[in-house]
Amino acid sequence: MIKIEKINELCKGKFLSLKEVFFDYKGKKRRWEVCNSMDSVAILIYDIDLESIILVKQFRLPVYLKNNDGYTYELCAGLCDKDKCSLEIAREEVLEECGYDVPSSKIQKITSTWASVGTNAANQTIYYVEVTQKEKVHNGGGIDDEDIEIFELPKNRVKEFIFDESKVITPGAKFALMWWVSEKMK
Repeated sequence: MIKIEKINELCKGKFLSLKEVFFDYKGKKRRWEVCNSMDSVAILIYDIDLESIILVKQFRLPVYLKNNDGYTYELCAGLCDKDKCSLEIAREEVLEECGYDVPSSKIQKITSTWASVGTNAANQTIYYVEVTQKEKVHNGGGIDDEDIEIFELPKNRVKEFIFDESKVITPGAKFALMWWVSEKMK
């Protein structure tokens, strides 16, 4: 059905590589550009004491190049770039980006999904965790030059936020918020 004939690496960076793939699919010669990236984790955090979803707001250059703003609202997230399981990476990201120190046993897997399947096909595992202010050990913000701002979304504004087109909200965040409304909202 498919036969890969040739793969040319066009560009390789720290986090991405761009390849040109020549292949035969159902008897037709084809060419495709593929952007390879690492799989990732994303975590929907609900702070019980604040009665709020904890999201991150951060600058993303590709978004800026399209809308001249560049700020996105996302789940706490990270790349699977370490020799650790995705659950442990999720726990570390909750601590680094949002400042909550929670045991892995509190983190629940929602699902895994594929993103950008036409060009990339990276897999993202989405988790959920409920936290309290007692578990908040620092202000978050990420590491190195991540420049992450914590965004507290009150639970009574979640439905309205999901459909707010004035903000760039990632698909994973919208999915997780809809899951939360369906499964957890009281």
